[in-house]
Amino acid sequence: MNIPFALPFIDDEVVREVIDALTGTGWLTSGPKVRQLEEEVVKFCGAPAALCVNSWTSGAMLALRWYDVGPGDEVIIPAYTYSATALCALNIGAKVVMVDVGDDFNILPERIAAAITPRTKAVLPVDIGGWPCDYDAIMAAVNSAAVRAVFQPSSERQRKLGRPLVLADAAHSIGASYKGRPAGTLADITVFSFHSVKNVTTGEGGIVCLNLPDPFDNQEEYRFMKVFALNGQTKSAFEKNQPGAWRYDIIAQGLKVNMPDLCAAVGLAQIRRYATLLLPERKRIFERYNEAFAKYEWAILPPFDNGERTSSYHLYPLRIRGFSESRRDEAIRVISEKGVGVNVHYIPMPMLTLFKDLGFRMEDYPRTFDLYQNEISLPIYNGLTDEQVDYVVASVAEGVKQEL
Repeated sequence: MNIPFALPFIDDEVVREVIDALTGTGWLTSGPKVRQLEEEVVKFCGAPAALCVNSWTSGAMLALRWYDVGPGDEVIIPAYTYSATALCALNIGAKVVMVDVGDDFNILPERIAAAITPRTKAVLPVDIGGWPCDYDAIMAAVNSAAVRAVFQPSSERQRKLGRPLVLADAAHSIGASYKGRPAGTLADITVFSFHSVKNVTTGEGGIVCLNLPDPFDNQEEYRFMKVFALNGQTKSAFEKNQPGAWRYDIIAQGLKVNMPDLCAAVGLAQIRRYATLLLPERKRIFERYNEAFAKYEWAILPPFDNGERTSSYHLYPLRIRGFSESRRDEAIRVISEKGVGVNVHYIPMPMLTLFKDLGFRMEDYPRTFDLYQNEISLPIYNGLTDEQVDYVVASVAEGVKQEL
């Protein structure tokens, strides 16, 4: 049996929506499909406003640029995450400050508080695998009198907020919840990924959800970001295409990170059925894995629901108790030979050349390494059958058995 690690969900409704973008609207780049997708995400997660972009990375860069983060500023991130969490800050000249994580893979609020300096302008908590961070504790940390006292704003928006921006890296967590509140409303700004392997996909893409506190006007900031994401241009090509509407202005040194309608069409067909079809199916697969692996003493099951937090079931990050990195890698070799695609989320950034060259050392993040060295991410996606899940379980059990 051959089971890929990930497959996008493409059915007749997705095909019909894409065909409509190709032949029905007469528009391929940002236009009506993008606006509809934004409206569906607002409806789904309850954020005041949402802006489609062409990737998670560009959405996070856009948000940091909007908050005037740049050279000389610091951005706090966890060491356990994909490199894009760091690159969105590095690419605009900011310095990344990494902190270690807890047993659930997520950033520790107390580590955030300890890392804040007068140069800190933003904090990027990451919902690993779709498991939400402890956002109340994170918001309490950045809102504390001590942090507000040391915060040094350098722009009007920074003075308005009066503290570091909390920008949630929710690439994995659309559909997750924290204390009854949906992802997308847990931080000042949240960015979801719509990459091909994500729960909802547009092929490549993402969406920026605004949930800024008073005195910000989220609709006003959405309108500015819409312009900012299109080279600072006051009218999109779709808007200029209307009779007599050719004139525009450039009002900011923006980016070019807008999402095309052709991509939005795929996500639009999916988001409309996400709550009723796609997310429940992911949960069912996740629970089938849990039931199967619970009987093995070596299996450390991933967090998914503790009464306060509920996962989006984006990843199934199984950990093998007592395994070293080399034993984990050998188990993966055996599993792969059986035709099962597995992955590791993630190689810690301090182990990667770029970050080693920047001076980061793996020994400074011991919990991150402990989690990484025995983690194996298993296939979990819509369309995976019970027979396939059972085969994955059997293959993993055989791979681990050979290394015990």
